[in-house]
Amino acid sequence: MSFKSFVRELREMKDGIGNISRRGAERKQHWSNRTRAHIVPDVALSDPIEQGQWANLPPELLLDIIRRVEESEASWPARSVIVFCASVCKSWREITKEIVKTPEECGRLTFPISLKQPGPRESPIQCFIKRDRANSVYRLYFGMTPSEDERDKLLLAAKKIRRATSTDFVISLVADDFSRASNTYAGKLRSNFLGTKFSIYDSQPPSDAAIQRHGRLSRRFHAKQVSPRVPACNYKVATISYELNVLRTRGPRRMHCPMHSIPLSSIQEGGSAPTPTSFPQSFDEKTFSAPLSKAKESAIDINSSGFSRSAVTVTSQELLVLKNKAPRWHEQLQCWCLNFKGRVTVASVKNFQLVAAVDPSHNIPVAEQEKVILQFGKIGKDIFTMDYRYPLSAFQAFAICLSSFDTKPACE
Repeated sequence: MSFKSFVRELREMKDGIGNISRRGAERKQHWSNRTRAHIVPDVALSDPIEQGQWANLPPELLLDIIRRVEESEASWPARSVIVFCASVCKSWREITKEIVKTPEECGRLTFPISLKQPGPRESPIQCFIKRDRANSVYRLYFGMTPSEDERDKLLLAAKKIRRATSTDFVISLVADDFSRASNTYAGKLRSNFLGTKFSIYDSQPPSDAAIQRHGRLSRRFHAKQVSPRVPACNYKVATISYELNVLRTRGPRRMHCPMHSIPLSSIQEGGSAPTPTSFPQSFDEKTFSAPLSKAKESAIDINSSGFSRSAVTVTSQELLVLKNKAPRWHEQLQCWCLNFKGRVTVASVKNFQLVAAVDPSHNIPVAEQEKVILQFGKIGKDIFTMDYRYPLSAFQAFAICLSSFDTKPACE
């Protein structure tokens, strides 16, 4: 049987399965209609799938089939084939998850957890952001440019919420639910009053082993407001600081991004960054020592005392700090210029490239110091490109880019 015939039968088989619970089917349909992406919810984001007749397929045969499908991606670019395999039943999903590699290894985004995992080391993952001014919503899509038929693959969405003393960008896995009590909540970005400093909060710890136990602990909301399967913490994983420009001197914005959960050694040869493997199901009640509060929301700071012994320890001297790459002044054009390699076509104060800020004493190769980890720029009205690579994840990169959309009168 040809591979094409196998895929056709797999699609027919998927459409014909009638033993999935009604609620689970509605969840899957909701995800498909809202995101239009080849990303399916992980186990923590969907109801348990009942076992059907295809679950009785011998594991050895199933393993061989899915491995062949995964290896054929180079010549068969439809990532939906892998998704179809994971959607058949629970046993198929578990085996598919074992075979599918992380974005660092394969350069592909398959399951929602891929958005929290570091990108590839060599070629960056190319995305773009659409801004909806009327609703203050920002949508991150996979791909180089928007498609003509509007069948773009949604990865993340954020909604801007102005408060009295700050601005919040609530980030979700879907484009129509920004409730922090939802299981689609991914994290948030919060600014200070002047819009010069931002904090990135993740809904889960940066790695499966890194769970805060000694610092200040609190929930996002009261325990009775949400199902115990929904993670109820905010983990502060990064800070973004824009330098003040009160004298109005000539030049673009200057920014620094300490990544509290990523060690500096991650950009060195053999280094690694925290890589979560699944969304947290729930948290142990004993790990929360602070009283619950409805009125005030706080978060967990990821620091050297907040990691278990099996996790990566990040100190203030060892954490990765990103800085914007200094542009050059073009005399003929009378503007500041950066080489975006064709990915940015419109001049804007929001355009930037981030590289690692490295002290000479660390002996990190110059090539690694000059490698652009994240670049963001304008290509049209309310359309921006976002390219990121290791050690940043799509969630972290998206949150950093969202900070550029906030008003900063003291920085320009």
